[in-house]
Amino acid sequence: MLTLNYTYRIYPDPAQQSLIQDWLETCRQVYNYSLREMKDWLASRKSLIDRCSLEKEYIIPAIVPFPSYQRQQDALPKAKKKFPRLAEIHSQVLQTTVRRLHDTWENFQKRSFGFPRFKKLGQFKSFVFPQFKTNPVTNFQIKLPKIGDVAIRLHRPIPDGFIVKQVRVLSKARFTQWYVVITIESDVSVPKAPAHGRAIGIDLGLERFLTASDNSSVERPKFLKSLQSRLKVLQRRTSRKKRHSLNWEKAQIKVAKLHHHIANTRIDFHLKTAHSLCEQAQTIFAEDLNPVGLNRGMLKKECVDASFGQFLSLLEWVCWKRGAYFSKVSPYGTSQTCPKCKVHVSKPLSQREHLCPECGYQTSRDHAAAEMVFLRGLENLVPKDFGEWKLPSNTVLSGAMSLDKWLSRNAQM
Repeated sequence: MLTLNYTYRIYPDPAQQSLIQDWLETCRQVYNYSLREMKDWLASRKSLIDRCSLEKEYIIPAIVPFPSYQRQQDALPKAKKKFPRLAEIHSQVLQTTVRRLHDTWENFQKRSFGFPRFKKLGQFKSFVFPQFKTNPVTNFQIKLPKIGDVAIRLHRPIPDGFIVKQVRVLSKARFTQWYVVITIESDVSVPKAPAHGRAIGIDLGLERFLTASDNSSVERPKFLKSLQSRLKVLQRRTSRKKRHSLNWEKAQIKVAKLHHHIANTRIDFHLKTAHSLCEQAQTIFAEDLNPVGLNRGMLKKECVDASFGQFLSLLEWVCWKRGAYFSKVSPYGTSQTCPKCKVHVSKPLSQREHLCPECGYQTSRDHAAAEMVFLRGLENLVPKDFGEWKLPSNTVLSGAMSLDKWLSRNAQM
């Protein structure tokens, strides 16, 4: 079963925009009310056995069960009779809103962090239509239940053999730009591409965005810093406006649109770089970085601007799309190990050249790290039955090789 998400820009008329915003606000209130029920139930079970709090106490009988998804979903029809506003929204949209809360709760239980939070005004930016009987996209319009036909920019058609499973309506730039994320599904199976063709390893950094094992590199555009002066001017103008006034809202929209432009520029660069790598090689190895840790370090602003985590995710998707093999390797010690003799060469972050005292190999620090990523990727491809098997010497010298003959030779061993 193959599932894909296609994102399209839509252009609702003013009446439809007002209706969608009302739906988003109502969904936000349903989300917060459901979360309040969960937190009250949990707080009522926190009291100590021998004494009660002097400040406040949540008294809920012990026989009252936990407000699960099924119970809160069953309570929606009763709530519609009490609050007629809920009946104006598609029933499945409200159900998916409650489902969204409980998905967050289940993820919190698995990870032990990320407890669900209340959504402030304007923070709830999407809702979902979970199923459709027929294809809602026809003649450059998409038919949304209870909303009507909305103009859509169909920049690419839905492939034959795929059916529409769900549609997510999404707002960006403070409810000035609207999108739909259409989930399509087909009963086909696409196997993962095996390692083949030319192979390279890549190292991500801040001096250069990307350095490959064949000594090619890609410079790092400074998406945020290039527009930081303009962003500072807009934010200063916003701070001088009266909060929640009409002029303040207009200024906020300009800031949001600039942030949206920066994000789109970054994604465009990541996709073009990923496609360029797939044109150079059919097997790509990269470091399994921890982007959350990088974004909290000393150079967090530069790391957030580069967005290494987003690039690796897009690179993996582009490799799958183009039939290339992608694999991540351990990032530990890649810049502290000589790719020629495997000797540990300690050097501070400020030292940008690699000079091995054992074998005398000299190159840039990022290039040496990319070669180590390349070698670790090849070592992961060697079957464990071969035991101690040395890689060909030309892999270290060139940093890129054709894997077809190499893998066939290993299969015969």
